[in-house]
Order: sequence, then structure tokens, then C-alpha cells
Amino acid sequence: MLENFWFNVEYGINHVLDINAYDHVLFLIVLAVPYLFKDWKRVLLLVTMFTLGHTLSLILASYGVVSVNAAIVEFLIPITILVVALFNVFTAGKGAQKEKVGVLFLSTLFFGLIHGLGFAREFRMLLGDSDNKLLLLLEFALGIEIAQVIIVFLVLFLGYLVQTIFRFSKRDWVMVISAVVVGLVIPMILNSDFLA
Repeated sequence: MLENFWFNVEYGINHVLDINAYDHVLFLIVLAVPYLFKDWKRVLLLVTMFTLGHTLSLILASYGVVSVNAAIVEFLIPITILVVALFNVFTAGKGAQKEKVGVLFLSTLFFGLIHGLGFAREFRMLLGDSDNKLLLLLEFALGIEIAQVIIVFLVLFLGYLVQTIFRFSKRDWVMVISAVVVGLVIPMILNSDFLA
């Protein structure tokens, strides 16, 4: 039983940290980069909203409630990353992350739903004909949350180092990281099957 639990949690962790599917990590980077350690509660809440969205879409897909064209989802995932990265670029240094919490939380939840749909097919194969789908999903979601917290912690820690030791302004740090992510996701968008 415990062995299964750890397998599912580990599967969730590996899903986020998969080097071949780094879109999840890119999304977390642009989500966390505008924040500092003192904002950890807000960042944790954002990450949890993302996990909730991700888990909800997996539940809906696992029980056959929703079925979405994979090409559309694979196209929308880098679009969600691009939107957040561009939002960062245009609001860097303007304190926008402190306002309009609702918009940010709802968009993060929505992006979580999209990212979850992107993983639904693979997850259905993992489930097989398991009669314990919900438990499996929750264990997997726990793994996702653990991995996301690790990544967000690293982003906040790097931000702290860069801004205190190397004296980067917060605005420059947010702009540079977000611009790099924009550069990484544009080819993902252009190469998607949806546009082919």
C-alpha cells in the first residue's frame, strides 16, 4: 500500500521535473519570478490553484467527463506560459502582482486545467482499470505539489541571490527571466501540431 502511495507521489514529482516536458517548469518560473520570499503565502496559494486546476481536469478526463483534442491542448499550454511571461514583462517593477489577485488566481486555475488536459491521456494509461482512481489522483497531485514547491523555492532563492548579492534590480530580474521564457516558448507554439 505504502509502496503504491510512494510510486504515485513520485510519478507526480517526475511529471513536473521531466526534462523532456519542461513546459510545466517554465510556467512555474514565470509564475514565481515576480515574487520574493516574503510573498511565499501568495506564491504557495498560486501554485496550489494550479495543482487544483490540473487535478480537476485529470479527474474529469479520467472519468470520461471531458475529452479534448490533444493538438489544441498542446498549442494552448505554451500560450498560457507566454501570456504570464508577457504579463511579467509589461508589469515588471509596477507592483501589479500585489493587485488584481482574483485575475491572477483565476488565470492560474484555468492554466492548471489546460495543463492537466495535456497530461490526461498518459494519466489514463497509468490508471488502467484501477477501481481506486480518486486516491491515485490525489497521490499524484501531492507529488505535483511537492515538485512545484521545490521549483518555486529555487526560483525565489535564485531571485534572492541575484537581487542581494549581484545587486540586480527586481525589475531587471523579472524582465530577463520572463524574456528568456518568451524566447523558449515561441518555438514551442510555432512547432505545435495545431499550426501544422
